[in-house]
Amino acid sequence: MTGRVVYSMSVSLDGYINSPSGSLDWVDIDEEVHGWFNDRARAAGAFIYGRRLYETMTDYWPTAEANPNATPVEVDFARIWGPKPKVVFSSTLESVDWNSRLLRTNIIEELAALKAEFEGDLDVGGATLASALVERNLIDEYRLVVHPVILGGGTPFFPAGTPLDLRLIDSHRFDKGAVLLAYVPR
Repeated sequence: MTGRVVYSMSVSLDGYINSPSGSLDWVDIDEEVHGWFNDRARAAGAFIYGRRLYETMTDYWPTAEANPNATPVEVDFARIWGPKPKVVFSSTLESVDWNSRLLRTNIIEELAALKAEFEGDLDVGGATLASALVERNLIDEYRLVVHPVILGGGTPFFPAGTPLDLRLIDSHRFDKGAVLLAYVPR
């Protein structure tokens, strides 16, 4: 069995993954939403990151388990994240840690090998890295956790000018108003 490519992130109601200033302060990741992301991470075969998301993740998660202010769901994610294989695509990073492998090639060139290498989902994180896959219709499943916030700009989840014909396969309303929408290409 080969891995499936899954693109999953929190997005604003108007389709952005961050604010115009690049902030993630708008997103309300409560225990329920975080637990949902934890369950998806637990099932993933590997995380696939670009430089920016890798740096964001490594800024907190390697030490989160020891943080006395970390919630139980955060500690759970830290325990999932640490040993999970991570593949980082970057031409500027010198090295990576935390069970990560650095690739300086194009994700399109490596995708078939990564799908063959890992069982389970390849969890692609970051809109910039994912855009090359979206544009070529190489995403097997889209999972958007849509939050009831309008940002008016920022980095879009979907690259501009890329038409997609998708079929809804799952939806779920979280208690605080966020909604999961999961789609596959038709």
